Amino acid sequence: MALKRRNRVEATFAMSSMTDLIFLLLLFFVMASTLSSPNDIKINLPTARSQHATRPLVAKVFIDALGDYSVAIANGKPQPIDPNALDAYLAGVQASDSTMTLALHADQDVAYSKVVHVLDIANEHHMKVVVATKRK
Repeated sequence: MALKRRNRVEATFAMSSMTDLIFLLLLFFVMASTLSSPNDIKINLPTARSQHATRPLVAKVFIDALGDYSVAIANGKPQPIDPNALDAYLAGVQASDSTMTLALHADQDVAYSKVVHVLDIANEHHMKVVVATKRK
């Protein structure tokens, strides 16, 4: 019984030096991190009168199941458009707002080539594109 107690005490004593070392390392890193100064540059920024951030313009392109195209700007009502005139129309809208995002709403039964046509126009004019989907 006395032998087991002595071995346990010796094992505890052997581990105490390891824990002391770990605490010393922890203390060193905490002290070293508080002494280092960050490389920040202090800048006084001007204030703006408006408290609202600007929202990017969203142009929506709709392709229905029959393959007919419509366009809407922001929350406006969709207006029918000829597929050949879509390129010029979107270029004109982007000229008014370069941060424009194009939202593509295509029916699931539309031919893939019609969707790719709109994506090609967006890629040609370096527009951000979002493909709208429906939640289940």
